[in-house]
Order: sequence, then structure tokens, then C-alpha cells
Amino acid sequence: MRKRAYSFPFSARREGNRPVYDKILVAVDHSEVSDRAVIAARDLAVLSHGEVWVLHLREREVGVKTGVLTADETAQEADAQVAACVEVLTRAGVKARGEVRSTIFGYAAREIAGDAEEIGADVIVMGSRGRGDLTGLLLGSTAHKVIHLSRRPVLIVR
Repeated sequence: MRKRAYSFPFSARREGNRPVYDKILVAVDHSEVSDRAVIAARDLAVLSHGEVWVLHLREREVGVKTGVLTADETAQEADAQVAACVEVLTRAGVKARGEVRSTIFGYAAREIAGDAEEIGADVIVMGSRGRGDLTGLLLGSTAHKVIHLSRRPVLIVR
């Protein structure tokens, strides 16, 4: 019986010798698992000589009578986190850029999937807090929603 040779996606090349993961979007928040997602994005980018977009969305809640409420974090905290992520990537020799934007609570997954389409990301990397199926169903999971909304591959880091 003849054995087949298999390779991992990150070592595969597209037509014209272009790496599979040329553009990587990593979505971050202030969680520990988000830090691991940045490391995973860094490793993919190093292997494929790709570049990474770091995206942080400040979610705001909408009140019926008061309108849009402020986010739990300050703009300075969000900017500092994205800058730290970009620093981790650039120290590894990865071309990286970061962006902080505001969105309405519950729309982060749509924003992430839309940004991935807009920049032509080859993969979305993001963390999951590892909630069980029932908790994820009741509370909602941004990672779960991104998987279903995006036409791009999604790498979930725990």
C-alpha cells in the first residue's frame, strides 16, 4: 500500500508560491487566552512570512432611554493593549498593525468577520474562554459567531 504525504496548512503554498497565511487577523480582548491567540498568530506569520492585523473592539451597550453607554474600558487601555500586541509581533520580525474601534454589544463577531473580508485575511485567529456548550448558547460566544459568519478559516485558541 502506498503512503500519502500530508503537510500542514501553514507549510502549503498557493499558486505563485504565495504563503497560505499571508494576511492574518487576530482579534484581541483583555483575556489571558487573547494573549495566547497573539502568540499563535505570531507563529503562523513567522512560518509563512505573513503580516498580522490586530483588532480590538470596544463593545458598548445600548440603553433604551439613555442611548449608547460607554464601554467598560478606556480608550487608553484599549490602545495600550493593541500596542503591546503589535510590539510582541514586531519583536519577532512580523509586520503588524493594530486598530481599536467601538461597536455595539453583540456585533463584535460581525465586525471581525467583515474586517477579515475587507483586508483579505487568509485566517482569523482569536481566543475562546472555553465556556461549555450550554453556557455559550445562553450567553453567546463571539468566537462561535465568527466561525458561523465568516467565509474565512478561523483558528480558535484556548
